[in-house]
Amino acid sequence: MADRVDISGVSLHLSASDPSRGDWIGQHEVLRQLLACWLTVDPADLPLAPRLTGPPGIGKTTLAMAAARSRGQDLYVYQCTSDTRPEDLLVTPVLAESGTIQYHASPLVTAMITGAVCVLDEGNRMNEKSWASLAPLLDHRRYVESIVAGITISAHDDFRCVVTMNEDESTFEIPDYILSRLQPTLVLEHPSRDDERAILEYHLPFATAEMLNLTVEFLQQAHELKLDFSTRDGINVLRFALKRLAAESDHPLAADAAWAEAVTACLGDDALDLQALAASRQQSLGGNVIPLGLGDFFFAGDDPLHPDADDGDEDEPES
Repeated sequence: MADRVDISGVSLHLSASDPSRGDWIGQHEVLRQLLACWLTVDPADLPLAPRLTGPPGIGKTTLAMAAARSRGQDLYVYQCTSDTRPEDLLVTPVLAESGTIQYHASPLVTAMITGAVCVLDEGNRMNEKSWASLAPLLDHRRYVESIVAGITISAHDDFRCVVTMNEDESTFEIPDYILSRLQPTLVLEHPSRDDERAILEYHLPFATAEMLNLTVEFLQQAHELKLDFSTRDGINVLRFALKRLAAESDHPLAADAAWAEAVTACLGDDALDLQALAASRQQSLGGNVIPLGLGDFFFAGDDPLHPDADDGDEDEPES
């Protein structure tokens, strides 16, 4: 592929594609749904730009990569952040050694030009101004306008796009006029027990059965208790535990001790007792808290003047 193209007399330097393998394990239905979004069923049809949602660390980006690989297309990933600017998304001017301005196409624009797949990763961390610059790309017009370079860039017919979004609180609310263009919503869940073990074995084929079992059991219990520990967390725990075992060859650690140490180091002291952690978080969210009444702001709970206090001094009716 050429490393630059000319558009309306402006030379654009293209970004490099992502070489990641992106193999996908389990949850084949959502992969089929994503691939269906990118189909065109008629010359007049257009591909969809779906959004992949789910907790952090469960493989949304990997799923998008696998879909691109299955179509035989190059892949470009753009990491969205809270300070992403429209020019970052599209075309950035760079001062060359010769003193002239060079224009560099972002991964998104490079995918548009070359007919590749672009993953806008963690899209709901991006502000509305940046999203507004993509509005014409995400509807029937399929182009962007670079104010910096002074050009309009149309998308190749083979260009495909998907946006991943985390379900957490450190994100922006995407405006409705953008959400209406990012359809449908594909939801990725935590993997099943068998799939989770297969994922761990894929990433850490040298892990022992004992360490794999400990990690899978831990993750499955965390998913059942609605705790936000992900498969990625399990990979990191297992990787660190294996490194600790290898590093302590002179004073060998027990496998379960190394694993427990890794859980604490990666996920915090509370993570070793998932039941207690789940109960604590539920209580902090108001799960077992009695609602306060107006009287609670003025009287202690055992104050006889409290309007909701039981009147234990009332005389019992005579028999």
